[in-house]
Amino acid sequence: MIFNSDEFVFNAPRPITRARRVLIKPDISSSKSYPYTTSPKLLNAIIEGIRKVSDANIMIIGGTPDGSPVSEVYKSLGYDFPRVIMVDVKECVWVEVDNPLEKPLAVPTFLIPNIVLSSDYLITTSPLKTEDGHGKLTIANLLSLLSVERYGKNWKNLNEFDMQRVLADLYFTMPFDMGIIEGTSRLDIRNGAKDTVDSFGMIYQGEPYYIDREMSTALNIKTTYLDLVDEAEAELEGEED
Repeated sequence: MIFNSDEFVFNAPRPITRARRVLIKPDISSSKSYPYTTSPKLLNAIIEGIRKVSDANIMIIGGTPDGSPVSEVYKSLGYDFPRVIMVDVKECVWVEVDNPLEKPLAVPTFLIPNIVLSSDYLITTSPLKTEDGHGKLTIANLLSLLSVERYGKNWKNLNEFDMQRVLADLYFTMPFDMGIIEGTSRLDIRNGAKDTVDSFGMIYQGEPYYIDREMSTALNIKTTYLDLVDEAEAELEGEED
């Protein structure tokens, strides 16, 4: 679904009415406000939509690239929501999860926070953002759920692989039910040059792959991890035949 930003209302899908725990993963990749990170306004809209149909426990989870506590980031971003549990990913119990692909693109197993596996409905949100020409949308937002202790600061231990392949593997190993791209503005981060912010005025909501693909196609954004997901799914279909 595509909404004008100023008309966005989160209509919770039916599975949320049966959920006991809803987990929201915003983009908190820095202490800078939107469009670098998910805005409190969007999170409020999601929380209000859930509350209309469910008494489920709502939890917001985040992690920092260097493993530092997220509490100060939450505070600086204005994340203060009643009856919502704020979780630091590094305080979670970790579970080793096999990549379901018979031929993983890069990583055969991931260390994943147990709260992801024990939640009934999972939502990932991201700004409309590119970095050096590559889209960093709702699937890319899942990277910061990985263990900094296992994978290093800024996940440097994964650098021996193509990070786009890692993201595609994450899509299969840590599937989220819904993604929301907050496209009120478009942010283009250019290392070595000034970042640019342009008005866009749309919010995309749906299954993470499909909205990342729709936004990438609409704005001609390079998102290599989506192409790799396509290749892996084609192989899966070939194996089933």
